Order: sequence, then structure tokens, then C-alpha cells
Amino acid sequence: MSTYTAINLVKRPSGPIGPDLFEVVEKTVPELAEGQFLVKQTHMSLDPAMLGWMSPSTDSYIPPVELGTVMRSSGFGEVVASRHSGFSEGDHVMGRFGWQQMALSDGAGVNKLDPTLPAEMVLSVFALPGLTATKGLYDIGKPQAGETLVVSGAAGSVGSIVGQLAKADGLTVVGVVGSDEKADWIVRELGFDGAVNYKTDDLGAQLDALVPDGIDLYFENTGGPIQHRVFERMNAHGRIMVCGMIADYTAREPQPGPSWLNIIRKRLTIQGYTMPDHLHQVPELLAKLTPYVQRGQIKYRAHVLEGLESAMTGLNLFFSGENKGKLIVKL
Repeated sequence: MSTYTAINLVKRPSGPIGPDLFEVVEKTVPELAEGQFLVKQTHMSLDPAMLGWMSPSTDSYIPPVELGTVMRSSGFGEVVASRHSGFSEGDHVMGRFGWQQMALSDGAGVNKLDPTLPAEMVLSVFALPGLTATKGLYDIGKPQAGETLVVSGAAGSVGSIVGQLAKADGLTVVGVVGSDEKADWIVRELGFDGAVNYKTDDLGAQLDALVPDGIDLYFENTGGPIQHRVFERMNAHGRIMVCGMIADYTAREPQPGPSWLNIIRKRLTIQGYTMPDHLHQVPELLAKLTPYVQRGQIKYRAHVLEGLESAMTGLNLFFSGENKGKLIVKL
């Protein structure tokens, strides 16, 4: 009898993410009912949002992963058997397949892909990173040529796309990163106008040198000390897109936020968002993003971990900043 490997979440995190939170199990490959198909997953996405999905909080945009069930994630795979009229054996697909080698689906939330697109490009650009970047920058940020944008987490999968889209549209773009190597990459390879290493001193002085006329848009991915320095330098009628706060995801007490006085004085617009609210917009978001990719204006790099079980410790790379590009597990 054929089996496959899956990883269940069995404990809530209270510190670093490790194997003690998970259970590796063997499952029997299911028989297909009419209207179902079976996916062999080849590549799995690791995302900062997973840290929130593992928490016990029910006061969020998506329910937590239930203990004893397969850990939630998106991935790329190939249909290996089908009794579904819309999916055929050999189709390349993307969907929320979880931490497992095989996934049974009825087609809900699964998209067929151009078979010429490599898995790493799909997960790095056309999946959650590209959709999140496009939604936040254009629908919330409403950028205008000549404005100045600061992006935190700028070498990550979302931030790097935000910055490149803005550069292509004629904005001045400064990225906040966690190493000199990442600073060099976003400036030399991606075309950012400047970079700030938040692990160095004088964050305010670094920003003053790079954005002497202030900041019109701030794409917030991380929180932490840079948040206050950017907030102090926002221009009137600036827009702040709050996408992620990884610096606070596992903190016992989140850091206090900036004073609301500047929101009044500068007439700032601040909006948090998550993609599950906007999945109905996926076709139009892809239609907006795709021409930039076709023109060669979007570069990416993938940080690939080998083997399903590498996911159990791989999430810690988000905390240390050691991931370089989109974090992907190759099964």
C-alpha cells in the first residue's frame, strides 16, 4: 500500500520554531472520488505568516492551524491522478497543499499553471509574494512618479518586488535590510536607490542622507526600531502599507507604536492588509504584475531548503534574517 509523508502541528510556539512543535507522520495515498484529483507536491513555500498561523489566537484574519493537523502552506506540484473534469494528469498546479508530499483536492483554491514556468519563479513571483506586493503598493499606496518609497524587509520576497515595481514606475526607492550583502544586492542587482542596514547605528542619520526630502510611502514588513525612524520622516499625506511585523510575531509584548500625533499633523493614511481578504482579485493583480515580469523588470532569488523536514527549522531564518530571497522547500 502506497504512503506519503506529512508533518502535523502538535504544539504552539513559545520561542524558536523547531521539531518539538511538529510530528512527522506517514499517510496512506487516498482513493479518488469523482471530482477529485491528487497532487504530488514538489516545492513548498515558507512564509512569515506561518508564525501567526501556528499561534492559538482566534482574533486574526485566518483561523489558527488546528493541533494534530497538517501544517498550512502553499506549494507547487503536478497532478498525478484525476477524476476531475478541470484537471488532468500532468497539469502543473499551485495551491494550499500543506506540509506534505501528496495532497487530495477538489479544485477549490488550486490554479493551473503555464508548464514552462519554473517552480521557483512561480512561488517567488506569481504566488503570495507578488500578489501581496501588487495589492499593497497599488491599491493602498497609490504611488506617483517622483515620490519616495521606503520598504522594510526589502531583500525579502515581498519587499523586493514592491521596490522593483516602484522603481519601474519612476519612484525613488530605499530599502531596509539586515546585512551589508543584502544592501548590496538590492542596490546593485534590483536597482534600489539606496539601502539601510537596520543592524547598524544611526538609523535616522542613514535615512536623512538617503531621503533628505522625506518619505511619501512606507511599506512595512518588519516592525522593529526602523519603524519609528521612518514614521518621524513621513511627508504630509503620506501612505503607510502595513504588511508584516515579524519583529513582534513571537514577542511576549509587542513594541509600542509611534505617537498618533504625526498621523494628525501629517494627515497620514495607514492601512494593514492580508491577502485572504483579496483572493477574489487574483486575476486582476496578476494582470497588473505580469507585464513587469515580461519586460524583465522583476528579478528574484530563491533560498531553497532540501527535504520536507527542513521546514521544521527553516522558519527560524525569518527571525535571524539569514534567508536570502524567497524561502522554499524542495521536496
